[in-house]
Amino acid sequence: MTFADHVNNFNKNLHFEGTLPEGIRIMNPFRENPLALKTSSIFYRKYYNDNRKRHLILGINPGRFGAGVTGVPFNDTKRLESKCGLVIEGLPPTHEPSSVFVYEFIDGYGGPIPFYQDFYITSICPLGFVKIKDNGREVNYNYYDSKELTQAVRPFIERTLHAQLAFGIHTDVCFVLGTGKNFKFMKKLNEELQIFDRLQPMEHPRYVMQYKYKHKDEYCNRFVSLLQSRHVAS
Repeated sequence: MTFADHVNNFNKNLHFEGTLPEGIRIMNPFRENPLALKTSSIFYRKYYNDNRKRHLILGINPGRFGAGVTGVPFNDTKRLESKCGLVIEGLPPTHEPSSVFVYEFIDGYGGPIPFYQDFYITSICPLGFVKIKDNGREVNYNYYDSKELTQAVRPFIERTLHAQLAFGIHTDVCFVLGTGKNFKFMKKLNEELQIFDRLQPMEHPRYVMQYKYKHKDEYCNRFVSLLQSRHVAS
């Protein structure tokens, strides 16, 4: 099986069976939107149809306008079309600021082909969440936004993380997007499970775009430098 086969099978069978806190709904694009599974399958067959080992980059959990639509972490439909040349008929146009920044450092690394040959981007929790407000409106919610949710999804996080390691992942270093709560959770988890030799925190793309936009070129250059200087396990 290729790396792409592993990812596509993983996504096809991805399902959360636990009980969530009241007012929180799981967001599983692979079960809610057939086009997400189609889109992600095409993407992974294009960039991961090999048996190369890759380093892991972990985000938080999928958002509604990125992986929640496309099935590919940090990829909105605009970037899939403009950067990856993938146009999926029927897929609604979406714009995710995080995706914009991610492709800036992907371009700085050399572009999608060399980047995806070396890295696999996913999330600590591979499915997303939405909180249902009193007016019925749904908003993005992170796995660490409440203690109850974190406890509810931790077994799922552990199981899916171990499953993805089997795709062919280097364990000398793992890159974590989010230097606050996301890194804190992953640091504690890694101390308990002893999966990676080292964790490298990096600012979350959403944080850079929202709060450090004037300095995003500096962040981009630092990200590229960190990724290029990783130690590749033999």
